[in-house]
Amino acid sequence: MSIINAKLDLSKVKKTDVYKGKKGKYLSVTIFVNDEVDQYGNNASIIISQTKEQRDAKEPRVYLGNGATVGAAKQEETVADDGLMF
Repeated sequence: MSIINAKLDLSKVKKTDVYKGKKGKYLSVTIFVNDEVDQYGNNASIIISQTKEQRDAKEPRVYLGNGATVGAAKQEETVADDGLMF
């Protein structure tokens, strides 16, 4: 599991982006986790999610902010046992 701390610019969220659900009001976001860290230590970007129609129409993404991974699951390396002692 990874944890991402992020800061979002809420002034970019329009009322039409927020929808009402059974338990509250929601905003769908998409988070991109990059392989490299930028000059500020961030490796994640957050945008308002787009519909397929918006993506097909090549509408510009609404960038909300960025973040940094602070915890990550450790993947164990598997070593093949080929019978060699070295």
